[in-house]
Amino acid sequence: MAHFILVLILSLLAIQNPEIAPKNHNPLIIDADTANEVDDLFALARVLKDPSVNLIGITSAQFHTSPLASDSSVLESHILNERLAALTDREDVPVKMGSNFPMENKENPQRSEASDFIIQKAKELAKGEKLDLVILGSCTNVASAILQAPEIIPMIRVHYLGFWHDPETNFYNKKEFNSGNDPLAVDVLLDMEGLDLTIMTATTSQNLVFKKDKMLDELAGKSELGDFLSDRWLNFERWWTKEDPKKEFWIMWDVAIIEALILPELSEVEYFQTPPENTSRKIKIHAWIDSEAMEKDFWQILSR
Repeated sequence: MAHFILVLILSLLAIQNPEIAPKNHNPLIIDADTANEVDDLFALARVLKDPSVNLIGITSAQFHTSPLASDSSVLESHILNERLAALTDREDVPVKMGSNFPMENKENPQRSEASDFIIQKAKELAKGEKLDLVILGSCTNVASAILQAPEIIPMIRVHYLGFWHDPETNFYNKKEFNSGNDPLAVDVLLDMEGLDLTIMTATTSQNLVFKKDKMLDELAGKSELGDFLSDRWLNFERWWTKEDPKKEFWIMWDVAIIEALILPELSEVEYFQTPPENTSRKIKIHAWIDSEAMEKDFWQILSR
């Protein structure tokens, strides 16, 4: 009933304001290692500020390989997820805690509040409906949910931000931060027959770059959320690079996968064979994005 009322309200609002006409009716859960970097917060803010997106939950992911991570990286992400929901007046969106540890093998899940929540929401779907799961960090929670309840596979579509990929040669390089935080969970998704899997690679998403001057113009002093995001940009320690010490630019990896999901016309998706070490099957990969249009859309949503 609550879902029906939400759809009705959005439909009525869309009649009065075409700009918020629903773009993506599918229920969406975002799994994010929010405390790991800056772009996670920007991606979540973009979704939380958009009433046309049917966001039904946010789950927190671990990022234990970061030198800045505490012994409970998943708790760090969980706290930030709750903060973002509050800053956007979206406490109606459930925020669930994921596993603090990666998988130990490919047969046994790391069960958590997040994996149980994913299963619950998949099983609540109406007939013919699909649940979109967007993974912005490690794959632990989603892979665990699938291992716990493989019957949900026909009910979900997984969108993962990770590894490097050359579309011309179909060469995969899994030595990438997200993938490295749970390589076994990555393989679970790649190996899972029948799983609808779409990848936004680091190779493609690296083309979406925001500039600090533009960010400050759009966010600083405009709202509590704007100050929160701009302070994160200015104060977060970029441990992985000594280039650009003044943080004039930031790659918005996570924003790219969100924009591509909500506005599929801003990317090109192609089918590719999985890596040779994985189950032989076809998966979808974003081979190109319209980064200029993605950034324009992002700032339009955040300015509401």
